Amino acid sequence: MSATQAAPARDRLRIAIQKSGRLAEPARNLLSACGLSWRESRDKLFCYGESLPVDLLLVRDDDIPGLIADGVCDLGIVGRNELDEQAAARRQIGLPDAYQALRGLGFGQCRLMLAVPEEWQWQGPAQLAGTRIATSYPAILKQWLDEQGVDAQVVELSGSVEIAPRLGTADLICDLVSSGATLRGNQLTPVHNLLDSEAVLAGAVRVPDDARASLRAMLLRRLDGVVQRQDRKLLMFRASEDRVDALSQLLADAEPLVRLPADGGALRLQTMCPGPLSWQRMEELERAGAQGLMVLSVERSLA
Repeated sequence: MSATQAAPARDRLRIAIQKSGRLAEPARNLLSACGLSWRESRDKLFCYGESLPVDLLLVRDDDIPGLIADGVCDLGIVGRNELDEQAAARRQIGLPDAYQALRGLGFGQCRLMLAVPEEWQWQGPAQLAGTRIATSYPAILKQWLDEQGVDAQVVELSGSVEIAPRLGTADLICDLVSSGATLRGNQLTPVHNLLDSEAVLAGAVRVPDDARASLRAMLLRRLDGVVQRQDRKLLMFRASEDRVDALSQLLADAEPLVRLPADGGALRLQTMCPGPLSWQRMEELERAGAQGLMVLSVERSLA
């Protein structure tokens, strides 16, 4: 694992994302929604930014933290599990923090969990003393075991962790869990959550002080405008002045109502609401005096 190195001077921002895998397509879609477009190279590993001086590097997800640490890339989209694993590994060999999670992106959710054979009766971390735990995340697991004061053997595997207890190479596992189907298929039961993970935008601890700084700030602002609005809806309707207070109470979880004049002394009202708006809720608003209700998806916004 390399130490932090001084990045060569350049005026183009460079973002590393997964070349293939579960985060690859959502990452590219998210960046496209931020107004970025690219021209791919012949080897399809480098994408030259056309709409803005922001280039993409398509790599393995476990290479992304190191590329940020070495100054090869300014930002990266990677699972928090991978970022935290490499950060923990750096600390365990005395290297300083070189990158950080800047934003959670709302996709790629999973959990890093301890899972034991179904016949076990789970009693807590102390039960792990003297056991063998198979994992692809040895640094996170070791850090957690140290925090619990538990002496256990960490068996590092690069894949097929869930089969280790059946092969006799481990007593239990520490692995990523999404639906839990793989665990059930191998007669394992999840018993303790070590980490809630999702895709994150990672960046260097030290922010560049050249032309990339303004590009980075602009991208973060656009990213916030896309991510924060993904699950929000714009609600528009008409109502008379005397119905506004009652309608506001029904929309207590929404942003304050924006009032605009309409014909006939009524008001045009709009607000941003979290999550989907059910038919039942719209009908409740209608009974309270809302007319011409309209719900629109919000693709992006600038605060």
